Amino acid sequence: MKRLVSIVVPSFNEEGNVETLAMRLISVFENLPYQFEVIFVDDGSSDHTLNKLKKLSSIGNHFFYLELSRNFGHQNALKAGYDHASGDCVICMDSDLQHPPELIPQFLEKWEEGYDVVYTTREYADEATFFKRKTSDIYYRIINSISDTKLEKGMADFRLIDRKVVNVLAQMPENGLFMRGLIRWLGFRQFAINYVCDPRFSGKSKYTFKRMVHFAVEGVTAFSVRPLNIAIGIGLFFAMAAILYIPYILISYFSGHVVSGWASLLATVVFFGGVQLMVLGIIGLYLGKLFMQAKQRPNYIVRSSNLVKLNHDPVKL
Repeated sequence: MKRLVSIVVPSFNEEGNVETLAMRLISVFENLPYQFEVIFVDDGSSDHTLNKLKKLSSIGNHFFYLELSRNFGHQNALKAGYDHASGDCVICMDSDLQHPPELIPQFLEKWEEGYDVVYTTREYADEATFFKRKTSDIYYRIINSISDTKLEKGMADFRLIDRKVVNVLAQMPENGLFMRGLIRWLGFRQFAINYVCDPRFSGKSKYTFKRMVHFAVEGVTAFSVRPLNIAIGIGLFFAMAAILYIPYILISYFSGHVVSGWASLLATVVFFGGVQLMVLGIIGLYLGKLFMQAKQRPNYIVRSSNLVKLNHDPVKL
């Protein structure tokens, strides 16, 4: 019996891409000895993406859709796809065709060799903007310098994971998901494939600068408390600096020299006030994550689907 490969595709306002992606996936699997299913996760799209997905699901038994009740974000949509996939392995990819489906045979080849996770590291095409290249480089440098989980430069959410890895993910009720780091943290046997990122087929990127910053913060705070250690270090440094300032104050007082510069005093107060607010902000960020985790709200809510069973029971290892 042929083994089943599940393809999970988060989709948010991708009406111009999903049909083309579906046809390319069919072409790829025509020459592969596997059964396949494609699960499109509609993440609260406001265009005609859902209608296109329903049309695809009606023309064959390979295509399925999950309609989420609202936009929960790319990482939560990815989790929804993992939770509902039933394949022996699961491949996740974006619906904008920047992740070339033609790499799937390489994924499966490495999977057959015994690797549990086959992930990708991307290189941008020549037409990619200087800003995008530099911000990507800076992001990976920052996250690797202050996070306990190291990520390779250009790591993307285009990967294959084995069923045993999917089962472990299903048992982790984690909030503030950062899948790249989470799957890296899990361990197992992992193999990297380098690829050149294709240009977006149609539409606009949903990753605005604001979303990129939010994603970067989630990546750092999800796997490290090092920012708290940095905050402690900053506090200790300025505390020592203040102690060293005491002899100067005493000498000035007893020698009769009155410090008359209110501007320098005000600047010092404002500076230290800013440092305190920064440190409190870092602490508050972690407390906020604990608060959201304590609520135990689901990562996503499914509004409708053509899957026979909305929740696959995870198979225990």
